[in-house]
Amino acid sequence: MKVVLAGRYPAGTYDKIKKMLPRETFDVIEVNTEETYHSMTDAEIIILRIFKAPRAVIERNTNLKMILRWGAGFDSVDIEAAGEHGVLVTNTPGANAGAVSELAILLMLAVGRKLLCHEDSLRKGEWTKNTFLNSSFTLNNKTVGIIGAGNIGRQVARKVQAFGASTQYYDLYRLKPEMEREYNLTYKPLKELIKNSDIITLHIPLTEENHHIIGKTEIAMMKDGAIIINTARGGLVDDQALVEAVNSGKLAGAGLDVVENEPLPANDPLLCNPNVIVTPHIGGGTADIGDVIIPILVKDIEDCVAGEKVIHIVNKKYLR
Repeated sequence: MKVVLAGRYPAGTYDKIKKMLPRETFDVIEVNTEETYHSMTDAEIIILRIFKAPRAVIERNTNLKMILRWGAGFDSVDIEAAGEHGVLVTNTPGANAGAVSELAILLMLAVGRKLLCHEDSLRKGEWTKNTFLNSSFTLNNKTVGIIGAGNIGRQVARKVQAFGASTQYYDLYRLKPEMEREYNLTYKPLKELIKNSDIITLHIPLTEENHHIIGKTEIAMMKDGAIIINTARGGLVDDQALVEAVNSGKLAGAGLDVVENEPLPANDPLLCNPNVIVTPHIGGGTADIGDVIIPILVKDIEDCVAGEKVIHIVNKKYLR
């Protein structure tokens, strides 16, 4: 069975997957260029990172049985088209929660302590010891509003609490009371959370319903000097409204690992204000993340081929 490792991965990923999948059953190959990927017609299983799987890719590979997403998000796959063709789509929920939650905390601290503002000034020869004194803040005693209380959101809660912050959350599906107590999370309706948080951090998938869940109206409701962190998906935040709010002083800043238009050109407004820190969608991109993700992928592949229950299917409602 032909397993295609499509995209770019941490060093050693191919060898680890090949070693874990029995050679007599699986033929693992690497496809790391867009041209090769889009000309491929004989894949039976695709492991996907960075590249997308629209309907055309699914229909071109007529023997395709499974698409596995490296990470939690699956908006890069046409899950409805996959279901129509009997193709299972899976993800690896929680596998990158540690890495993404770390980045969210890093961005909170960097924005709050004016890291890029100091760095930019120092490179210009300005010693800014006191320049940003009255606009720099710690996480201690701040209220962090977490939109999305899944694996990543809950890890963010624990980590900001270690810095002395209190945490509240909004999620379409409220946690059970015992889990709220375990993670010291207080549920709030979305508007109330937006109005009362010093920092808002997003940890939800992008859907048609929540596009621009933080837009111009929501930003206007936020505290003056609040901070927005988005390590989830571009499109959850209205980036243009965010830039305007930071430039006007309404918001103290923002930390974004994802943006609406990736990759950003060098002159994009998001990159023109040192109070906005942008990283290039690296939340789950660490050299050691494969140690968590690869065993999940291999288990789902083996279960699928053996006719066993596959745990991490995300397109059940579309399967025929």
